[in-house]
Amino acid sequence: MKIAIIGAGIAGCAAYLELKKHLPKSDASCKDHDITIYEAYDTGKDVTSEDREQGPTHSSTLIVGGGLGIAPNGLGVLQRLDEDLLRDVTRGGYVISRSNLKNKNGNLLMYIDPNGNSTREPGTPSKKLNMVASSRHSLWRCLRTRIPDKDIVNKRVSQVVANPEGKNIVQFVDGSDPVEVDLVIGADGVKSIAKRALFPDAAEDPYPPHYEGLVGIGGFIPAAGLAEFVEKGSMNFIFGGNGFFGYYFPDSKPSDPNRDSPYLVSEPGETLGWWSTYEITECPDRNTLDMEDVCRQLQERHAEWKDPVIQRVIKSARATNMYPTWTSPPLPTWERDGVVLLGDAAHALPSTSGQGVSQALEDCESFVLFLAHQLNETDSSSGVGEKQAVTKAARQYIDLRKPRVTEILESAKMIQNSKRDMGVIREYAMYSIFKLLSFFPSTVAKPTRKLYEYNVAEEAAQMIANDK
Repeated sequence: MKIAIIGAGIAGCAAYLELKKHLPKSDASCKDHDITIYEAYDTGKDVTSEDREQGPTHSSTLIVGGGLGIAPNGLGVLQRLDEDLLRDVTRGGYVISRSNLKNKNGNLLMYIDPNGNSTREPGTPSKKLNMVASSRHSLWRCLRTRIPDKDIVNKRVSQVVANPEGKNIVQFVDGSDPVEVDLVIGADGVKSIAKRALFPDAAEDPYPPHYEGLVGIGGFIPAAGLAEFVEKGSMNFIFGGNGFFGYYFPDSKPSDPNRDSPYLVSEPGETLGWWSTYEITECPDRNTLDMEDVCRQLQERHAEWKDPVIQRVIKSARATNMYPTWTSPPLPTWERDGVVLLGDAAHALPSTSGQGVSQALEDCESFVLFLAHQLNETDSSSGVGEKQAVTKAARQYIDLRKPRVTEILESAKMIQNSKRDMGVIREYAMYSIFKLLSFFPSTVAKPTRKLYEYNVAEEAAQMIANDK
């Protein structure tokens, strides 16, 4: 089978590795499937996050404040894919065992500890995976270094054509010869080119991404002098009436012997990651954005917030980019005639969900498991059989994934409203609700625990078993 993956970002790289791990050999001669990733920008192993900051952002390194969280359900995907990969990802990030919710003065309102770490002695490992905070580039690089350079082609895709009768076609902006493939995986983000192949009769994108009226800026500062204000192993969410702020340690102390274990909180490194999210009605134009003015507004917006970490950030940090929050409207399908969408191309989630990367990883694992099963059930000598296998696998993938992603999206949108501008009465009512919930920590943690303990491989196996 010949497969094209559009986009060499986290989802595209993860899909490649899952395919290599799980797909059966393509024919009696035991040849591997032909898998190529097409990416518009340079994705060499030695490209750094700093290099990408200086040029156009692309799917492999697009940074929202530079950081992300990989939830335990996403780490589980990495663990099943490759134990060494999980250790590398953890080593490049920082283990988070609890979320602290605070008001703008730095007072703790409540915390969420889904693994019950507060009942254990400090320094002892959890029995369950924790979250790992990481720079986006660090996670991407751990995936990218496992892919041979020859299998990534730096070409911008102009169009994908889904062919119901035969091979699908991938065309390129540079006018070079198109390629014909059996399967196209669209992992090219919220403004996906591959998505257009699912709706060929539409003159323009019938389901364009939606700007949520929120933007984010962020980055990293030296953590020296802040250890007393930032709890070890914590992700901190600060709410106010005119925006939202967050901070965390993005890496571990290099000398900590346990820094590659996702079950144990290690000593933090020398950097603090931060981000600020706030409301802007009109989506900003990157070409006319005045970042000096954005930084001035950051200082003004949080000038009265008494949290000492925030005060340090706004005095020393410099933001270089602003990132609008985009979501995808519900698509009627994620597949057509052998073109399948994964990750943000199918369902862009707001950062409030904390699940964007983890859901993309779940997409990759589940679709490939379904595809491997269907190919094993198919006569590999028949091209028609392979086409049918892709269609059946895609249907199972959509049936499994859509309900879960929809539930996460709806929950995230409700929480997202707490980041918008609000009056004083509503602001303090929000604080009161958080404070009330703090008296019921087990109840508060239950939805998060359910989200984190989900095992997409087990769910896919159950669906496959029920289908026999």
